[in-house]
Amino acid sequence: MSAPSFTLVPADGWPEAALHAAFAGAFADYVAGPFTLPLAQWPVLLARQGVDLALSRIALRDGQPVAFVLVAPRPARGRWRLATMGALPSARGSGAAPALLDDLIVRATAAGVAALELEVFAQNPRALSLYRGRGFQGLHELRGHALAADAAAPGGLTRAAVTEVDREAAFAWLDAAEAEQPELPLQVTAPSLAALQLPLQAWQQARAQLVFSLADDGSVVLQSLVDLDPAQPGAAALLVELRSRHPGRPVKVPALQRDDLGGRALQAAGFERQALHQLWMRRGLHAALG
Repeated sequence: MSAPSFTLVPADGWPEAALHAAFAGAFADYVAGPFTLPLAQWPVLLARQGVDLALSRIALRDGQPVAFVLVAPRPARGRWRLATMGALPSARGSGAAPALLDDLIVRATAAGVAALELEVFAQNPRALSLYRGRGFQGLHELRGHALAADAAAPGGLTRAAVTEVDREAAFAWLDAAEAEQPELPLQVTAPSLAALQLPLQAWQQARAQLVFSLADDGSVVLQSLVDLDPAQPGAAALLVELRSRHPGRPVKVPALQRDDLGGRALQAAGFERQALHQLWMRRGLHAALG
């Protein structure tokens, strides 16, 4: 077998602009839409995803990046998160992505990490096949939802008092919730929300918390909705209050919502479930790489 035509190097020693350009090239035809974030916002994306460039790797061919894996440690969970992995179209099928993933599994195992986690769009068969072939199992669907500006409210919904809290209290609540429910996607937890350069509003009711922002286009973006009660009464009350205080605004929920932690309340409140969705996957690292 011939040696691979690329080498793997840590990402922290690579120029920011070159990594940004490789990312844009790899995701130009992404299932969720092309990557258009300007270079000036690149550090915000890395912070939002919790990326540690020293743990991340780039595959080089002829001295140029052709593929990469960005890694986010989640020390409180004893896991590393594969924040994203991509390859330029010219490198797809070259073996660069499998080599990066195998290298990540070996390095995480050597570091004593208990498991790896990731999110992947269910409509991305190439990535799904790669992850499943390396032992990742899909444990939760992560759904997106949307509410049109003119959507009628379902009948039978009643308002209940909600408590408005500041960022510090909201993040502390999420830290406690994550201790109870550790399989939350990183983007809805405190470390990721703290990286958002947006004014955030947070409300609590019963065992639920809603964190949202108001976008420049007039929409409401639900950044995090978590209800630890299986019946989701708190989430239901929070959503009724949201619709009451922001009538006529469309509402967007990224594809990060677990049904069992607030998603069912969204549907009961009249939100439309989106077809494009992600899977939360995990691979334990007790067994050696096969």
